[in-house]
Amino acid sequence: MDTIFAQATARGKAGVAVIRISGPRACSAARALAGSLPAPRQAGLRRLADADGVPLDEALVLCFAKGASFTGEDVVEFQCHGSPATVSALLSALGRIDGLRLAEPGEFTRRALENGVLDLAQVEGLGDLLEAETEAQRRQALRVLSGALGEKVDRWREALVRAAALLEATIDFADEDVPVDVTPEVTGLLAEVAASLQAEIDGVSVAERIRDGFEVAIVGPPNAGKSTLLNHLAGREAAITSEHAGTTRDVIEVRMDLDGLPVTFLDTAGLRDSTDEIETIGIARAVARAEAADLRVFLLDDTGKTQGLAPGPEDIVLRGKSDLGDGAGQGVSGRTGEGVAELVARISRTLEGRASRTVTATRERHAEAMRRAGGAIAEAQNQLSLGMETAELAAEDLRRAARALETLLGRIDVESLLDEIFSRFCLGK
Repeated sequence: MDTIFAQATARGKAGVAVIRISGPRACSAARALAGSLPAPRQAGLRRLADADGVPLDEALVLCFAKGASFTGEDVVEFQCHGSPATVSALLSALGRIDGLRLAEPGEFTRRALENGVLDLAQVEGLGDLLEAETEAQRRQALRVLSGALGEKVDRWREALVRAAALLEATIDFADEDVPVDVTPEVTGLLAEVAASLQAEIDGVSVAERIRDGFEVAIVGPPNAGKSTLLNHLAGREAAITSEHAGTTRDVIEVRMDLDGLPVTFLDTAGLRDSTDEIETIGIARAVARAEAADLRVFLLDDTGKTQGLAPGPEDIVLRGKSDLGDGAGQGVSGRTGEGVAELVARISRTLEGRASRTVTATRERHAEAMRRAGGAIAEAQNQLSLGMETAELAAEDLRRAARALETLLGRIDVESLLDEIFSRFCLGK
């Protein structure tokens, strides 16, 4: 196993930079630069020098023993001054030590997976945590990184193993002191696991939205104040505004942090019948994006009618350009700010209500593994409904369900996924 090293902090000027070394030669390599090392998990100030004795920096040194580190290997970290020149000098000195090489992207985390420190779901949670921009994203990623999903999978697997063992005991030891009818306990275990799996599957779509961002489409007829409202929300001229109808032809996106939730507002082309070919394409795109959005804000003109798209149960319908109207009905004005705070609060409440329904699984990969497990459980339940004569087939279905759950945590059959997952990590992680 190679010993690897990399800068663990972001590149560029900083007060402090962290350089991480992991592998069997981590301690000897660190001694080559620091002379001596502090006891594990105790910081020590050391003067670092290269093989020729040329001073490199003065840094805090931290050591972590094999089995008690992020990677599960011997790890040493230098907390050095964060200038690019200092970091470059230290990395060059490490690169000249035999047996050391620069880490590949995500290689530290990959070693943590291979050494059993993290499961695959935790690796994904760590990746999401590094990318988190909002409070909701941070909380969700931290929940997955903590191992909450792995704990659930272990409980499901234990129940499936228990159920399979009961069935196999009935098959193999029917003449001995074993309960003859284990069906009630087995069916109870399977029903409980199946219900829990479905609850997790149902929450994945919301969890993905928290990670990737909710979309809120602003829709309505031309010249209803949609672009002006988007500009007010963005605090800048994100969209061109004009008194001429049909100014917006393409979908304009503005990403925001809305009370801790990642939200992308979409300004769409005005909905109307048009003979203009380009505008017609823009309207078709507007309808498609609005239909796919998580929430729609309808701005109405004086006619009070919507066209081409009907509001859904949670969609928000308001009178646009309320500063120019007679004040009848609920309205909003991007020009004066009238009603904007109330609109933002309403959007936040709606999306927060959806976000509160999130569970532990956060990716379509998780949902697919759980669907396979749920399908195998359903087949086992069907076999049991035919009687104990098919108990052996039911037990095999439960083993298939358990194997599907093992893939969720990366314990089997996931090698093809690893390169794609770790490619998103930086060198020092």
